[in-house]
Amino acid sequence: MLDYCSIAHKGGIVLWSRSFTPDVAQLASSSTSPVNSLIRDALIEGRTADDKYEKDGYAVKWTFVNDLELIFVVAYQRILQLTYVDDLLAAMKRLFVQYFQPFITAFVQSLHDLSTAKTSAVKGTSWNFAQAFENWEVIFDKLLKGLEERAAQDRKSRLRPTARPTIETITPPSDDQETAPTVDPDAPQDEEQIARNVQSLKNRLRGRGGRRGPRGRGRVDAGSGRDSVADSECDLPSNTKAAALTHEISSDGQPKRKSKAKTQRKWGDEAPTESDMASLDFSEKVDPSVADTSSHDLQSLVDQSSMGTRTQDGFYEVKDWDFSKDKGTRDATDDAIANALKPLDAKMSGETSTLGSTFGSIFARLTGSKALTEADLKPVLEAVKQHLMKKNVAVDIAEKVCEGVGESLIGKKFILLTAVNKAVRAALSTSLTRILTPKTSTDLLLSIRTKLSSPLPSNQQRMPYTVTFVGVNGVGKSTNLSKVCFWLIQNGLRVLIAACDTFRSGAVEQLRVHVRNLSMLGINGATDSKGRVELYEKGYGKDAAGIAREAIAYARDNDFDVVLIDTAGRMQDNEPLMRALAKLVSVNNPDKIIFVGEALVGNEAVDQLTKFDRALRDFSSASGTGKGRGIDGMLVTKWDTVDDKVGAALSMTYVTGQPIFFVGCGQTYTDLRQLRVSNVVQAIMKD
Repeated sequence: MLDYCSIAHKGGIVLWSRSFTPDVAQLASSSTSPVNSLIRDALIEGRTADDKYEKDGYAVKWTFVNDLELIFVVAYQRILQLTYVDDLLAAMKRLFVQYFQPFITAFVQSLHDLSTAKTSAVKGTSWNFAQAFENWEVIFDKLLKGLEERAAQDRKSRLRPTARPTIETITPPSDDQETAPTVDPDAPQDEEQIARNVQSLKNRLRGRGGRRGPRGRGRVDAGSGRDSVADSECDLPSNTKAAALTHEISSDGQPKRKSKAKTQRKWGDEAPTESDMASLDFSEKVDPSVADTSSHDLQSLVDQSSMGTRTQDGFYEVKDWDFSKDKGTRDATDDAIANALKPLDAKMSGETSTLGSTFGSIFARLTGSKALTEADLKPVLEAVKQHLMKKNVAVDIAEKVCEGVGESLIGKKFILLTAVNKAVRAALSTSLTRILTPKTSTDLLLSIRTKLSSPLPSNQQRMPYTVTFVGVNGVGKSTNLSKVCFWLIQNGLRVLIAACDTFRSGAVEQLRVHVRNLSMLGINGATDSKGRVELYEKGYGKDAAGIAREAIAYARDNDFDVVLIDTAGRMQDNEPLMRALAKLVSVNNPDKIIFVGEALVGNEAVDQLTKFDRALRDFSSASGTGKGRGIDGMLVTKWDTVDDKVGAALSMTYVTGQPIFFVGCGQTYTDLRQLRVSNVVQAIMKD
């Protein structure tokens, strides 16, 4: 049975609702209810869900009436298979509009007048929905009862037993029986008869193989694959068949044994000693604490043209990524939409109609009585989808964005065809803006300073702000971690880098070089930044979670402000490595978990991010205490390689609803940018 039904205005006003069980009486009022979650994801954030939205054991389905700005919602238990929900929504929409369209039209118009403050009289207008829709209860009850009775009849008809044809029983032959049952290939057979015939053939093959040689000496039983090799080995002696199953057969018929494992080769008669290794080490011996800055080209570490700016408060801010629009740039969405609207233009103008119908079409065009249908928008949305995919947006995300655009336009009326073009562009731009707009603060510096300045009890030490960088192999976690470290140092914070990638060769040495370089760069006019950044390392082959815990304790005892935890890259499908990462998260509970992904990938970004987030939530909840942690934000690397094909940002934000903190766009420490929503939308809309 149903749990909840409602009819509401898109502005949030509930016109009518009904709860069918006492447990869900507050289903729509709770901030975490599936209905409110659906409205937030589908309407406010523009992230349209699938045909059925599921949350907290409930399944929610919905439909829109765009010209009246109505949304119809039905919620029920997810485990129930209610086949009539779609029919119920369609019938509710048709009947409600049929009976109450004048009242709803006046109500919607009053809301528009109130928002534009056209008249002061509308502010005092009150609407009695209970009185206006008093007949709707009877209509809805009759509708629901009829659909439930029809569904019950359908279930009974499916469960009613049907007459089965009489099947002649075939007795499976014994192991000594040589002949298989005679089967007429032209006679109709059902699944049971076919299964019996197959079993008879298996028994026949099993019996034939059993008499070829004695049991027990190298013979493979039928249950472990005897049937599959019976025919190919029927002419071999029994001992040769046994050898053929476990060894390769040489040309003379003798089994060829597998060679032993290859022994490790050595340079010389014995393993090199430490002194031998030292003599072979030709790398420059430099102590980072006494490094000579004159021997290094500091200009290659910092690009002055990409340096950030100082605010009036003295804070260092990285530059915004700016999509520069060339003068000759054409608007691809305009061209795509215009080409897709040509059939609709012919339909609206009535070029192939008779004289009377032509005047009727022109009149409909001038009076705005042409309402857009799903068939009208299908070619338009297909063109928009292709354009989004060219911008590196994942296929699934492009389809869902187009679905959201279509749902917001179906049923609306337009006077001219050019208005349709503008409406599609406006709806697409609005949808992209809603998706990309951060739902949480992207100001990491504010979050850090808030934690460091919050009051603490006198007997408690202040914990540093911890940030964990996760991602797949080779995306640039360590490099962009150092860029974030440079940004933090420029803001006067002491940073400790924890080398928790204990698997990849050279990972610790790479961070050591970054720490050396960052120690030589100046801060606010100072000559260097020694003491502002350190590396905490324990070598290779150690437990990453333990190293991170020790690094946080070291930072707490030595007054470090921020701890940046570098982790090993891992594929999202590798469960043991994802469990190890979840252990690091659950043990240390970092303040931020930042997923580092590439701007070059489309569908792969969605798969990586979804599985990383789900694995972290599942495994950290199972191995630690409390609720599982997921991804808190993203850092997208190699942003300078995609030009205006910035669809990966849209895909990543759509999947998680989390913000993109930074994008990496170069090889120096200053090549870090912030994303502005308007710039990303402009890049996606243009070509």
